[in-house]
Amino acid sequence: MAVADEKSGPDGKVWSLCSIPFWQNSNAPSSSSSSSSSSSSSVIHRVHLQSNGHKPAEHSSSHPGVVSAIAKSLCPTKRRLRLDPSNNLYFPFEPGKQVKSAIEIKNTSKNHVAFKFQTTAPKSCYMRPPGGILAPDESIIATVFKFVEPLDNNDKHVDHKRRVKFKIVSLKVKSDLDYVPELFDEQKDRVAVEQILQAVFLDPDHSNPALEKVCRQLAEAEAAAEMRHKPAEETDPKIVGGGLVLDEWKERRERYLAKQQVGGVDLV
Repeated sequence: MAVADEKSGPDGKVWSLCSIPFWQNSNAPSSSSSSSSSSSSSVIHRVHLQSNGHKPAEHSSSHPGVVSAIAKSLCPTKRRLRLDPSNNLYFPFEPGKQVKSAIEIKNTSKNHVAFKFQTTAPKSCYMRPPGGILAPDESIIATVFKFVEPLDNNDKHVDHKRRVKFKIVSLKVKSDLDYVPELFDEQKDRVAVEQILQAVFLDPDHSNPALEKVCRQLAEAEAAAEMRHKPAEETDPKIVGGGLVLDEWKERRERYLAKQQVGGVDLV
């Protein structure tokens, strides 16, 4: 408990002195002395800099751009695409053969989004389509092809699924823009990594829900590709019957020539 002492000074004033508790005797002087010494050294340093014509460095908080950049780097990237499957690409394990997998890519944002496919094994893997632009809420099923290398004596089945990885990146673009791969090189600072997918190889001789889903997605992708390559059916009634536009032009030409001939006979 602190005890108050009253002493009179030479000027007649009475000073109240409180004895500091014992647990603060060792800390208080050192902390106060250290703070005072640090503040004084800081002041001396700033005066020295100003005297030499140097401007003292300002704290990073005075630069909102730096703070916002740091905060942006710490925040998680907002995803523009939804992937199905979201983490893995499933392939049938057939060494020495080219196998296929599938992934559905959907644009869940309110803007047009370009996507691009990348892999750690470009010599043995490719995606169809390798990239494209999706409108809001538009989706596409992409087919991924992979050549499975034959197993050596020292190879293991588990090792294969650790070697290959796939990455899908995205970029917000304008609605009237055509897709070219160079878009991602020109705007590297705006490219977002959507997901890094792991290649997983499954035994095709055993029933597996993941492989069954891949088969359904591949069938949907093939059907969609056939519809895209199928020529559009003409709805103009002039085309019905085949060649009616050309026939009608010929008929008009013949009637015009016939009138000209008739008119020429009348004049003679």
